[in-house]
Amino acid sequence: QVQFVESGGGLVQPGGSLKLSCAASGSIGSIYRMGWYRQAPGKQRELVATITNSGMTNYPDSVKGRFTISRDNAKNTVYVQMNSLKPEDTAVYYCYLDSLTQRYWGQGTQVTVSS
Repeated sequence: QVQFVESGGGLVQPGGSLKLSCAASGSIGSIYRMGWYRQAPGKQRELVATITNSGMTNYPDSVKGRFTISRDNAKNTVYVQMNSLKPEDTAVYYCYLDSLTQRYWGQGTQVTVSS
């Protein structure tokens, strides 16, 4: 079983910044990839950022240049620094990790961008 501790969500004004963190623990085994998805009300879950165990990153165009993902392999922790936030970034953000055989999801943290 895998447990996650997500933190860093909250309310921020447009143009502001937040940093989310997600620490995984438990029977993880080897982690290949970690990352973040988000889901806004009435919309499908969408990719935010991913990072492999070798440090390769991937971002969709909607956040490229504004979000930066990083990872501490020793702590099984993934971060995402979110800058220049927009109201359309409002969503529940979910971290995940991919072992060699399975994907595990965090419980989600709310990010609200509003004036």
